[in-house]
Amino acid sequence: MPGISDFLCGGGRRVPLAPLPAVDPRPSWGRAPETGLRATWLGHSTVLLEIDGKRVLTDPVWGERASPVSLVGPKRFQPVPVSIAELPPLDAVVVSHDHYDHLDYPSIRELAKSEVPFVTSLGVGAHLESWGVPPGRIHELDWWESASFGDLQVTAAPSQHFSGRSMGDRNATLWSAFALRAGRHACFFSGDTGLTAQYGEIRSRLGEFDLALLEVGAFHPAWGDIHLGPDNALQAFEWLGAKSFLPVHWGTFNLAMHAWDEPAEVLIERASSRDVHLLMPRLGDAVEPARFERVEPWWRVAAALEPRNASTGDEAPPSTLDEAVGFPVD
Repeated sequence: MPGISDFLCGGGRRVPLAPLPAVDPRPSWGRAPETGLRATWLGHSTVLLEIDGKRVLTDPVWGERASPVSLVGPKRFQPVPVSIAELPPLDAVVVSHDHYDHLDYPSIRELAKSEVPFVTSLGVGAHLESWGVPPGRIHELDWWESASFGDLQVTAAPSQHFSGRSMGDRNATLWSAFALRAGRHACFFSGDTGLTAQYGEIRSRLGEFDLALLEVGAFHPAWGDIHLGPDNALQAFEWLGAKSFLPVHWGTFNLAMHAWDEPAEVLIERASSRDVHLLMPRLGDAVEPARFERVEPWWRVAAALEPRNASTGDEAPPSTLDEAVGFPVD
């Protein structure tokens, strides 16, 4: 099991030397997706999904640090392509669990000013309410429970992770994946999870998915029970029987001991020998899975600026192992 010495001394290239390429999605958002399904990755696990006329935002994180304090903890190395104020009207916000890189105080405070409903796991609604979201707009779900908003149905599904925002409230709230269905299309959002055979049950109970958003970053052999990583994400994708795979939970925060671009490089290598329709768009690039042809490794533009085996500078130690730093973020 990795310890504090691994975080302090192990590995390099944890943060890119330059911002990653990004696209302004607003011109695309001004037009409805012709196929009915479109996804815009905005960084880490934050994705705007457009599903047959409905818009869902997953795990919104615009804050500078995934941390309970503003001066220490994992710092964002990649800005969000747009502000919250520049988002189009939303039909729902989904919050998978309460870790700092998924449940972000400044983002929730800003979104609370709108009329959008929130769907989250059992117990997490107390945070939302205390941060200004009216109780009537909060929908807490146990696994296999659903909430509907017109033609949009959101169902919580099992995942294998943990929760807590301090060392004293570990696992006091639930963590979930979510299935999203509207009109002709369905999407799956993994939240954070280790590999679990329940993905086969999710497929049998909730049907097949046009698009699966699966976490690939912040992985380590010792964390297989709580994070997928590229190899296990490909196995989960196979069990789900989804048509397309959009990787999330990478490219934004320094949360593990691997290089910042390792999740992307490992995934694209492993997927090349499998029958996987992989989507890896640039940040802010609004893409329709049915029209996405092939992956262009756009992240290598930033990676090319870095000397190999270089130190990453003065970033705070990553905090995936919450016992090492005193609070959970991942």
